Amino acid sequence: MTGRSARVRRLAAAVLITLACQGAPVRAATGPPAAGGRAGQVVTWAAGADRLGEGAADRGYRLVVHTSVAGSALRVRLSNAFGDRPLTVDSVHVGLRRTGAALVPGSDRPLTFGGARSVTLPAGTVAWSDPRPGTVPAGADLAVSLHTPDAAGPATGHELAMQTSYIGQGDHTAETSGANWTRPTGSWWYLDAVSVRPADPATGAVVVLGDSLTDGWQSTAGLDRRWPDFLARRLHAAPTAVKAVANEGMSGNKVLSDDAGTGALHRLQRDVLTQPGARTVLLFEGVNDLKAHTGVTAADLIAGYRTIVRQAHAAGLCVVGATIAPFEGWSEWDPAAEAVRQEVNRFVRTGGEFDAAVDFDRVLRSPQLPRRLLSDFDNGDHLHLGDAGMRAMAEAVDPHVLDCAR
Repeated sequence: MTGRSARVRRLAAAVLITLACQGAPVRAATGPPAAGGRAGQVVTWAAGADRLGEGAADRGYRLVVHTSVAGSALRVRLSNAFGDRPLTVDSVHVGLRRTGAALVPGSDRPLTFGGARSVTLPAGTVAWSDPRPGTVPAGADLAVSLHTPDAAGPATGHELAMQTSYIGQGDHTAETSGANWTRPTGSWWYLDAVSVRPADPATGAVVVLGDSLTDGWQSTAGLDRRWPDFLARRLHAAPTAVKAVANEGMSGNKVLSDDAGTGALHRLQRDVLTQPGARTVLLFEGVNDLKAHTGVTAADLIAGYRTIVRQAHAAGLCVVGATIAPFEGWSEWDPAAEAVRQEVNRFVRTGGEFDAAVDFDRVLRSPQLPRRLLSDFDNGDHLHLGDAGMRAMAEAVDPHVLDCAR
């Protein structure tokens, strides 16, 4: 038996125990787990939601997501945050992904919402499923399958998944086989969070608020090599109560502006502060604001950071700030943007607003050319990172600074 197949068998056994035990601020359509761990739930996977194409009738989505922390009572959150009409989802299943769109036999089970198999989300709302008994392991590929009988209009989802999921025509959510899931998709549709109840009630989550560098662009797709993935694996073995990682990176995202998708200031409540078990926010955004040549000053960006810190603190969360990485060589770099970056980074390091700081600039820059990425980390466009850079970022985060209390 190969190491990989042995690992899949172990995960399958754990999930079979779990799933076979029985058979703007966005409004909640059905009862959400409380943030801050008050309901015992902790987010084990998440992805920032935005408008994603158009919904379609009689369409199924088999969405592959990777857990960061183990636990029982799995719940999923569906989102119609950007819809302009009610969204009905009439079947939702969850199982362990085996390979491609195929599932481990016997692992797929239906989820309910308020006891019903079908749920209708009014425009602008989210809905949490009922909890499932049993345990789900950390580091598992789950397949969340859902069917939309009459969807139309703007769909809600996450465009840059860096993971292949699958689309099918008709309702095949209960099928173990991948035969009817014929169309691959690189996006997550209508699903934006999964939570569990960890065995240790002290377990908390760090929510990473970021842009394409956090979203994982240019890491190896399908292998979970975004830097928050590396961080989750590191936290699993670290002596800290913060074990879960929610990746709220979004390609093109800005702090101050919504012109490339909902900006950090406007998605903070939905994507971060309402995540169950969230204890710490790690803020790594700003390069898209300052490289866009829209006149954003260091004072503007710092004011945006302060607003995020203030709102997160009011919600009882700690905030760790991260310095902006170098990007000389990228087409939009110029000395003015570099001057803003340097001033903002001084604030992150010494301004005293954050509960702690992570110096990604120091870790990623070239010693000889400090306005540029180290060549070993640069994917070639002088802004984004390959797998080695992603790993270096995760290793730069001291797990103890994530486990702060307010």
